[in-house]
Amino acid sequence: MPVPSAADAAPFAIELSDVEAAARRLAGVAVRTPLITSAILDERCGARVFVKAECLQRTGSFKFRGATNAIARIAEGARARGVVASSSGNHAQGVAEAARLASIPATIVMPDDAPAIKRARTERSGATVVACDRERDDREAIAEALAERLGATIVPPYDDPGVMAGQGTVGLEIADELDGLGIVADRVLVPTSGGGLLSGVATVMAGRMPSAICQPAEPEGFDDMSRSLAAGERLDNASRSGSIADALLSRRPGTLTFPIIARHARPGVAVPDEWLLRAVAFAFTELKLSAEPGGAVALAALLSGRLDVAGETVVVVLSGGNVDPGILAQALAMDAPTYPQSMGSGGISVAPS
Repeated sequence: MPVPSAADAAPFAIELSDVEAAARRLAGVAVRTPLITSAILDERCGARVFVKAECLQRTGSFKFRGATNAIARIAEGARARGVVASSSGNHAQGVAEAARLASIPATIVMPDDAPAIKRARTERSGATVVACDRERDDREAIAEALAERLGATIVPPYDDPGVMAGQGTVGLEIADELDGLGIVADRVLVPTSGGGLLSGVATVMAGRMPSAICQPAEPEGFDDMSRSLAAGERLDNASRSGSIADALLSRRPGTLTFPIIARHARPGVAVPDEWLLRAVAFAFTELKLSAEPGGAVALAALLSGRLDVAGETVVVVLSGGNVDPGILAQALAMDAPTYPQSMGSGGISVAPS
């Protein structure tokens, strides 16, 4: 697989020590989310599967980790002037809540088609929401103008060392728990957009569990990360909307995240909306977890059979649970896939921490 020369010529934005420092900042603030196993899921995939339930994180997604770590790194004098972020919802909620806990103001630029539940929860944490058009407006430019006017600090959704290190604590917890069980993962599947979560998790796995294959899972039509990894350079998505996975519709991989991912991850898999919905339904009915389509894309990659994981030990990150009630109803109304009779009623369990 081609690797961009920048990955060899320049230091990476984060290292394992940065993730470990982030974990110390987040201790007692972020939830140490469980690794969940399911007999039904294992038999369905022919593999031993661990689900990292980040849908149980504060604000309902992993984004709280990166936002909290990034805000904690802002200089005391600048922190009082607040923060600005652009997001379709999960990063918005993470920044808003992290800012509330830090007692500083937050302004969030959100697309006007963002799920209502995400906007409501962002405002509930005290943030000011500025709406924009997903297709026509440049969210980042609007955020930069607001930050300049307010004297605030921008908290990027993924392309920031503090954010990346904070998201990497997901991987640190995975490695810690599997180490405690004496298990080595063969593969780690990570929902991916700009690459903040994958770059952090891949950094940890490279240091703690280097034999594990890290791969992005993306919505069909928005697989810029896998295509970029195959090409050895960052490639754009053709569109900025058109999938129910609203959380995973970035334009291209990040400039800081991509070199790390190019070094430590392999191309992954793209999943159509139908299987995103089926994964949402599976998480709800079988794992007893609330998952949004973008957060369930790694689970969908397994359930759809798009990866051959027979006989492997696989970790999938269930990265977010802020599902719109209408989407959940749509998912539950779909015809359920046929499972082998031997699967029975199964059961779920939590790996000991």
